[in-house]
Amino acid sequence: MPFTPVVGRRLLLDESSPAAAAIARTLIGEARALAADIGASSWHCLFPADAQLPLLEGDDLLLREGCQYHWYNRGYADFEDFLASLSSKRRKEIRRERRAIADSGLVIELVAGAAITPAHWRVFHRFYCDTFTRKWGAPRLTLAFLQSLSSTMPEAPLLIFARDGDDHVAGAFALRGRDTLYGRHWGCTRHVRHLHFELCYYRFIEYAIATGLRHFDAGAQGEHKIPRGFEPLRTWSVHWLRDPGFRRAVAGFLQRESVAIDRHVDEVGAHTAYRREPHA
Repeated sequence: MPFTPVVGRRLLLDESSPAAAAIARTLIGEARALAADIGASSWHCLFPADAQLPLLEGDDLLLREGCQYHWYNRGYADFEDFLASLSSKRRKEIRRERRAIADSGLVIELVAGAAITPAHWRVFHRFYCDTFTRKWGAPRLTLAFLQSLSSTMPEAPLLIFARDGDDHVAGAFALRGRDTLYGRHWGCTRHVRHLHFELCYYRFIEYAIATGLRHFDAGAQGEHKIPRGFEPLRTWSVHWLRDPGFRRAVAGFLQRESVAIDRHVDEVGAHTAYRREPHA
C-alpha cells in the first residue's frame, strides 16, 4: 500500500456503524501513542477514501489536497466510440499519435493474468528497474514478487510490450480490480515518440472498454493526460506532526496550497478534451 498512490479505505471499520467515529478516534489515538513510543516525529495517512475523511478530522491532524487524472468509461462500445466523444482537435491528435506507432513497425503484444510467463516478467522487470535507475531511484518490487502475481492473483496482472522483431523495446504493467484498471509502471530501452502514450494510455483504455471496466487510474501526476481524455480528481492525505511550531508552519502552507490546487482543478476541468454540447 505505501508504494502505490491508490485511494482506498485506511481505517478498517464500517463507516455506517454508529460507533464508527469512536472507533476512528481510538485508532488515531493508538497511532499517535505508537508514534510517541518509537520516537517518531510524525505519522501520515495517504490517499484515504472520501467517505473516511470526516473520521480523520481534528486531533491536530492536517489535511492535504492533491490532484490526479483518471479516465472514466461512459459506456463506450470501442475506442473509436470514445474518440467520438472528444473534440475534433483532440481526436485528430490521438489518431496521429497512434498512427505514428502503427507505422513504426513495432509489434504491440498484450498478455494478461495466468498467460504471463516467467520470461515475460523477466523482460518487464528489466524495464521497471531501468526506469528507477535512470531517475536515481531504487526499484522496490522484486522479480520474485512480480512472478508470484501470475499464481496468487492470476486475474489481476496485465502486461503490454512493444517489440522490434524479437527485441522488446518497451513494456507497461497494470493490475485489474473489480471495476478499475490500475496502471502502475512502464519502462523502455530506447525512445520512440508517442510510444508511452500508446502503451500506458491508449492500449489500457482499449482493454478497459473491451472488458467493461468503468475506471482507469493511470497513476499520479501527468497534466499531459488531460488532452487524452483523462479528468482531474481531488485526492487527500492526512498528517500528524509532533512539533507544534512545525505543525503551524505546515498548516499555513497547506491552506495556501489548497487554494492553488482548487484553482488548478477548476482550470484543468475547463479545458477538458471532450466535446462541449451546444446550448439549447
